[in-house]
Amino acid sequence: MSEPVKLSKVEGIKEASRQLRGTIADELVNGEDHFSGDAIQLLKHHGTYQQDDRDQRGGGNREFIFMVRSRIPGGKVTAEQFLAEFDLCEKYGNGTLRITDRQGFQLHGVLKSNLRDAIRGINEVKLSTYAACGDVSRNVMCCPAPFRNNKVHQQMQETADAVAAHLKPRSQAYYEIWLRDGDENQKVHEEVVEEEPIYGKTYLPRKFKVGITLPEDNCIDVYTQDLGLLAVVENDEIIGYNVLVGGGMGMTPAKKDTFPALAKRMAFITPDQVLDVTEAVVKVQRDFGNRADRKFARMKYLIANWGLEKFKAKVEEYYGQSLPEPHPADVTGVDDHLGWHEQGDGKLFLGVNIDNGRIQDVGDFRAKTGIRTILKKYGMDTRLTALQSVIFCDIDPADRADIESILTDHGIALAETLTPTHRYAISCPALPTCGLAVTDSERVMPDLLSGIETELARYGLSDERVSVHMTGCPNGCARPYTPDVGIVGKARGKYTIYLGGNAQGTRLAYLYDDLVPFDEIPQRLSPVFGLFKAERQDGESFGDFCDRKGKEALTEAVAAAVAE
Repeated sequence: MSEPVKLSKVEGIKEASRQLRGTIADELVNGEDHFSGDAIQLLKHHGTYQQDDRDQRGGGNREFIFMVRSRIPGGKVTAEQFLAEFDLCEKYGNGTLRITDRQGFQLHGVLKSNLRDAIRGINEVKLSTYAACGDVSRNVMCCPAPFRNNKVHQQMQETADAVAAHLKPRSQAYYEIWLRDGDENQKVHEEVVEEEPIYGKTYLPRKFKVGITLPEDNCIDVYTQDLGLLAVVENDEIIGYNVLVGGGMGMTPAKKDTFPALAKRMAFITPDQVLDVTEAVVKVQRDFGNRADRKFARMKYLIANWGLEKFKAKVEEYYGQSLPEPHPADVTGVDDHLGWHEQGDGKLFLGVNIDNGRIQDVGDFRAKTGIRTILKKYGMDTRLTALQSVIFCDIDPADRADIESILTDHGIALAETLTPTHRYAISCPALPTCGLAVTDSERVMPDLLSGIETELARYGLSDERVSVHMTGCPNGCARPYTPDVGIVGKARGKYTIYLGGNAQGTRLAYLYDDLVPFDEIPQRLSPVFGLFKAERQDGESFGDFCDRKGKEALTEAVAAAVAE
């Protein structure tokens, strides 16, 4: 008889938690400025991470703060909700609001004493933090373009809402702890046994990410999702979706068997099958994903171990019938949705770049005040993008000049003034608040981008779209393994450079250079840009060029060019 598998500690915490309750309610009122280790794991499912400002560590002291994340399917946000998040970041956070690369919001710097009020404030405007983190399906991403009178986009966004609702945990723990009125908000002692029809007693082995998009506009990086739905359109109507499974960006360099992965094309399904097939995929991961080692717990490892054929057969077993092979449709393009666009109903929408998603007022860059001014004056709906930008919807063409004036008066750049590289750049928060970060990302990204743009300009390549994603560690939150250039933190002040991906998100990059000091990154890339300029083929992008050359040939060519 085989030895029973020893489960990870987190599995025991979830199993004993009484459906995500644990000791959170008691610890909220115990007078401490932090939570216990077990409660920290459960808090993630409620949408918050315990952190501390690592720049302020010293003498054994840690000042605990919390990141609070809103779960916003498809990034659809009303003016009222946006303004409320601004108010909350000022009242309870560090004064900044961050757009995530999964189309959500994050408050940073929230104290434990303010945590419940911050979460309640988010819910009061009909947003939620529930399942924004944790071992569940996280925010369901979807192409945010607000094309009105467009059946395809409307259907996609409705599908995202439906999938998000279907995969939401059923436990009432969130309501009891954060939202219920009266003293019982603070004390929830009764034993509660609830049925989680999809997640079961211990939820999923690890986080689970879902995204929905179109072949011509993979703006949410569908191949990086655990479960991707790629819409197949005929005669201006979605006839179904190609189901992609097993994407995931995280890796652990010390664990050589870990790796980033692109999703695999599994099947074609019709719109009426989406919820049931999605549920079947989640349940297969629930029942067969690795619960012993969280570093191997994502669904990509299950598929790598089983093979796609066996995985698909198990999904079909759970679903109850066979599924056809994928439709030939595949990703062909990507759009950042920045700048002015016809909306389709006589109105306009405007995509505005927010560097690293951080909405703040710093010096001449007063994005928070500028966006607040526009939303208060015009009250339009907004959308958040996977490139950490914001879209203003439903704009009367007569108001275009005024809105542009408000933006420029507050130091917010219009899309046409930015290089393509700037428009497609994103980063993760990293230091000083992320507990996993080994070095900086968001704080140094502006300098890195400036250096890269300088080198591109040196070769007359400023108009080239060279997508750059940066992270402060290898966990891959900003999807650094698929763009033209990926910059991944490896040690304090040192990074790994990945080349050969693409902005469309359909190809993994390869490790080009390791342990590169931050200040040397643009110079290490410069000769590669020079070779690209000299040897590119017609219509070839930078990522395509690096992929065609391959690491060995590119390294040799760069060495020869530098030696000349």
